[in-house]
Amino acid sequence: MPWSALKRFTPARVALGRAGNGLPTAAHLAFQAAHAAARDEVGKALDVAALARALAAARFASIAVRSAAEGRKTFLLRPDLGRALAEGEAGRLQAAATAGAIAFVVADGLAAEAVAAEAVKLLSRVVPALAREGLAVAPIVIAEQGRVALGDAVGAALGAVAVAVLIGERPGLSAPRSMGVYLTWAPRPGRTDAERNCISNIRPGGLSSEAAAETLLWLIGEMRRRRMTGVGLKDERPGALPLEPQRGALPLATPLGP
Repeated sequence: MPWSALKRFTPARVALGRAGNGLPTAAHLAFQAAHAAARDEVGKALDVAALARALAAARFASIAVRSAAEGRKTFLLRPDLGRALAEGEAGRLQAAATAGAIAFVVADGLAAEAVAAEAVKLLSRVVPALAREGLAVAPIVIAEQGRVALGDAVGAALGAVAVAVLIGERPGLSAPRSMGVYLTWAPRPGRTDAERNCISNIRPGGLSSEAAAETLLWLIGEMRRRRMTGVGLKDERPGALPLEPQRGALPLATPLGP
């Protein structure tokens, strides 16, 4: 099969051609443009007010909080500060606590525009479905300069049984704006990534918000039944990807979270 035929199956950079020992000019310039777009996305700020308005229009109450990272530069240089709440924020959340509820955190992460585009769509499918099951949902928390583990502190302050963090993923060269969801049972500071489940690549051209909502609802149901998340909880629905790659298949990659 000619290499160029692979372009039908993937947006990855394959069959780019060659100019001597290097890439053709067009391919080189396209790479530079994609790299610049990814770098630009990392530096963008989340429009908290606009997101709060969008949540209100969808009839969701929300609370805006900040991590301990003061500003975007600090957030990028000090990941540890993005995992902790700023002083005084835990008290504000405790005042809105709903014991036994499921908490949702919408955090900018490393791709704020992805969150702005996808979060409300996903929540509009998931939260009403949980309500129909009689499950309480805490006010949606909008987190500035937040990383995945910030959800542990938020969930603990809210007294939540579980937390789902909707967050902008690290930009890629073919997908500069993508959202992920990280689900953690019994959130508290100190939880590890092995104790979470991740739904990744939520974006146009990737996983749709509808499919992501279906997966999240299934995981929440199994999480409640087994009282756990993480490596012990797999997507075992009929038609889900096999846990072990078939002989000759390419290994499945797990994207790294923010």
